Amino acid sequence: MRKRLMVIGLDCVPPRFVFEDWAEELPNLKRLADTGIHGPLRSTTPPITVPAWATMVTSKDPGTLGFYGFRNRVDYSYDRLAFVTSRWLREKTVWDYLTEAGKTSVVIGVPPSYPPKPLKGWMISCFLTPGPESEYAYPADLKREIEAKFGEYRLDVRNFRTHDKEWLLKEIHALTDQRFDVARYLATTRDWDFFMFVDMGPDRIHHGFWQFIDPQHHRYQPGNPFENSIREYYHFLDQKIGQLLDDLASLGEPIDILVVSDHGAKRMDGGIAINEWLIQEGYLALRAYPDQPTRLTPDMIDWSRTKAWASGGYYARIFLNVVGREPQGVILPEDYEKVRQEIVDKLEALGDEQGNPIGTRVYRPEELYRRTRNIPPDLIAILGDLYWRSVGSVGYGPGTVWVYENDTGPDDANHDWDGIFVMSGPSVKARGRREGLKIYDVGATILAYFGLEPDDELLGKPVSFEEA
Repeated sequence: MRKRLMVIGLDCVPPRFVFEDWAEELPNLKRLADTGIHGPLRSTTPPITVPAWATMVTSKDPGTLGFYGFRNRVDYSYDRLAFVTSRWLREKTVWDYLTEAGKTSVVIGVPPSYPPKPLKGWMISCFLTPGPESEYAYPADLKREIEAKFGEYRLDVRNFRTHDKEWLLKEIHALTDQRFDVARYLATTRDWDFFMFVDMGPDRIHHGFWQFIDPQHHRYQPGNPFENSIREYYHFLDQKIGQLLDDLASLGEPIDILVVSDHGAKRMDGGIAINEWLIQEGYLALRAYPDQPTRLTPDMIDWSRTKAWASGGYYARIFLNVVGREPQGVILPEDYEKVRQEIVDKLEALGDEQGNPIGTRVYRPEELYRRTRNIPPDLIAILGDLYWRSVGSVGYGPGTVWVYENDTGPDDANHDWDGIFVMSGPSVKARGRREGLKIYDVGATILAYFGLEPDDELLGKPVSFEEA
């Protein structure tokens, strides 16, 4: 019997919503979970969209992939950072293996996939695409076909960090609506063996609306007009999944379904102004201190007196200024490990404003990954077990380390460690909840499903679909 697998990727979906809180209200996801295998899917460190999806489809860690976030250093200068593109992804993906095996794939929106690379099949690139005017499809004429049928293709919700919540809610629904409609169209008009698409809608609604739905969020107000916004979105999302499953059933062939998310979500309690903290601790010196919050840029830093600086985001990346490595390094190579350990100890001891422990963990990349390609951060800090984000700006006032406004626009949520894994279909004989699933297992499972042998060691193990 021909093997066909559809992977529905939902960015940022936490297990709690799907398996617990709203399980009875999501009949299509519940049916898939009840008739197959489901469980939390542990993300990578850091648990962010880039590199997590690439980790999923390669079964390689971020160090092996050589990118550690959306933007990465391209050399040891102070000002050269680059956004990840598909050209950074040099490890083989599952659809690369399938192409070599003569099987046909449809891939939509799996980061990082711009510019789209050739494969046996069809590809539409991801939210990192500069805009709808870009050549985002392979083969190129697929773009014209999609636009003729669906109008301008929605790559993402642009400017989703906004105070205009009515507009944002409509845009998120429109993004998910079109993404699923495009997936349904290609699923029923192309002959494929493997199909994978990613919808960014869940991520955008969590970041935009978490304060309105979570009584533990510090901005929550009961009875607000958006109190059911995320719950109703999940109802809508489940309906779109149901429509897709109906279309697949109409094809009259057995098709297995895998639903995955790259990480979860949780409330954001606040931000650690990481560069303010480095200034306070004597690691970072500025030429002049700004009189208002300002994005830190290399020209603001007195490099002759700076040992470390950091970037903002859902986690903190800390870089050291090393003699012989950076242009104006001040840390002697023999003192490198001593300074790293100092920062680890001090940052892990940092609590909240009242001095209560928050559970920050700071890692050396070589502790996390099998190898560290390209230029990793010197330290990776997960602040407050992801209840706190890293705020990179300076100018909040001397000694102001804890802030409650995101410096890149309104944001209510941070990422969490666990996404979801649901697999169901004619090939899946096992039933019930599985624990201990890891994001690396997804790529390994897909290759095993098609009977393909990887030509390099994978971090993941195939999930068994036989009866336990």
